[in-house]
Amino acid sequence: MIKRLITAIIGLPIVVLVFALGNKYIMDVLLALVAIISMYEYTKCVGSKNVKPIKWVSYLVAALISIIHLIPFEILPIAFTYLIPVLLLVLFLHVIVTDMKITFEDIAYTFIGILYVVPLIASVAMIYGMDGDVSGKILIWYALIAAWGTDTFAYLVGKTFKLGKHKFSKVSPKKSIEGCVAGVFGAILTALIYTFAINSLMGLSISYLTMGLICAALSVVGQVGDFAASVIKRHFEVKDYSNIFPGHGGMLDRIDSVMFIAPFAYLLLMLFV
Repeated sequence: MIKRLITAIIGLPIVVLVFALGNKYIMDVLLALVAIISMYEYTKCVGSKNVKPIKWVSYLVAALISIIHLIPFEILPIAFTYLIPVLLLVLFLHVIVTDMKITFEDIAYTFIGILYVVPLIASVAMIYGMDGDVSGKILIWYALIAAWGTDTFAYLVGKTFKLGKHKFSKVSPKKSIEGCVAGVFGAILTALIYTFAINSLMGLSISYLTMGLICAALSVVGQVGDFAASVIKRHFEVKDYSNIFPGHGGMLDRIDSVMFIAPFAYLLLMLFV
């Protein structure tokens, strides 16, 4: 608990400063680095059961996030669409040229890992780069608030106050139904506080009802993302992806819910804000 708290106290101001003072190009590079670290953790995890993921392909695709805002917006969907067949082509070529020393299982885990990490983290960059009536620098915090508000309130209710009596799933035995419900309300509450703050300080008129509903939906999605990370770890029998964040585990352990939230947040914010 102490390690977790210290890491949060040190890490949160750094994250706030980076998101507040950066620009979309700097953020793209930083998120590419986050994706590469995440791919390293994922490949190390799956490699624990004699799977041989194609690491250089994973890292290269993760690094492409760094140029996401250098690609004209109108051709970005085409680039994403063609990335999939090109990726499959490269992976199957590995099986062919190695005479099946690289197996179908190896490339399947590589492909799944890339789809799990890269598009989801790229969505964070897409939100941050949004250029509409409300800046992406402001909107990105709804995705972060939905994740962190959920985690904080779920932890308080389920662990600190020991109110989590009904277990949710064997996938993550420590999570309770009470904690999950509290997480949704926590996301809504923090979203409303944030909306009040930016409306008051910046003269905006963002709808409280809209943002409350959006963050409730994002909270649920984020909790599914948290369970998804647990599914992978339980399958490969690892506790944490790494220990780079004392008390929190690895990069994937820290951002699993944000990753799942980001693409849905991008769509909802683009449609309704």
